[in-house]
Amino acid sequence: MLTAILIVAAALVLGGKDLWAKVAPMVAAIPRPELSWRQVAAAVLLIGAVAAFNFGSPVTPAPGPAPVPVGPLDLRGLFTGPTGAEDAAIVSALTGELADEIEWDGGQDAPRWKTGVAIDELRQAARELRCRGVSIGARQPAARDAIARHLEAAVGTSGGPIDAAARAAWAKALREISEAAARVTN
Repeated sequence: MLTAILIVAAALVLGGKDLWAKVAPMVAAIPRPELSWRQVAAAVLLIGAVAAFNFGSPVTPAPGPAPVPVGPLDLRGLFTGPTGAEDAAIVSALTGELADEIEWDGGQDAPRWKTGVAIDELRQAARELRCRGVSIGARQPAARDAIARHLEAAVGTSGGPIDAAARAAWAKALREISEAAARVTN
């Protein structure tokens, strides 16, 4: 309707007085019904009801695309149950701190953690101490398995001596776990 009104208005602007002079007699010739105030009121109420129905109806947006995971590890949906958010926050804090400690230790003259086994034992001991013996892996087996696959892919299964590159790989893998777990809680 609005489009038709705009087209007519554009034609009137372009045609000017000449067009209006031709259209005015046709408009005057259109029979006009006599409307009572009740008919006008009913029409206004019906238009108002239609407008209220259309504007008052909630619009259901279409589902958006699934968010693209940031980083090589996506733990969303793997921390479940009543402790899922808390467990994800603990994993995030713990692995982030371990990454910092492993990186710091590598900058020392005599690093304490010189093998993959030592770093893995540090990780397990830190988890046991922080969680007071409670196993997050037992409560969150899907997250545990995804984290284990990620660690294996990032640092391998060799427990032997580590060099600067292997130490950096450990720190990077633990930071990726920390960031993925933090995204679960957001």
